[in-house]
Amino acid sequence: MDAATRDAVRKRAADCCEYCQRRQEVSPLVPLQIEHVVPRKHHGSDDLDNLALACTECNLHKGSDLTGIDPDTGKVVRLFNPRLDRWDEHFAWDGLRIAGRSPIGRTTIRLLQLNGPARLRVRRATGID
Repeated sequence: MDAATRDAVRKRAADCCEYCQRRQEVSPLVPLQIEHVVPRKHHGSDDLDNLALACTECNLHKGSDLTGIDPDTGKVVRLFNPRLDRWDEHFAWDGLRIAGRSPIGRTTIRLLQLNGPARLRVRRATGID
């Protein structure tokens, strides 16, 4: 992936993780990563419309998953796609926690562990709410 593509992804995301909204400035020693929304394993491309900016935690928890189990209904649901979905339609801030507004939001929160203890500590320490 060339530098121009990486720069375009960062600019489009305003240097924030497109899943948990962590800003790059909060994590200066660990750069946010370019991730494939549909992983290469599932024949995802390196096109801009398949790339997102993600923090290390979101990228590692997502891995090559495309779906998860909605904790409320037990049904298989696709994950949040930053290229197709609007963040505020699926998530909302509830203090330091991210709340799911939809099955996609709830499933993504659960699979990516968006409200895990370490993430809440980082948000508390950096004053994010």
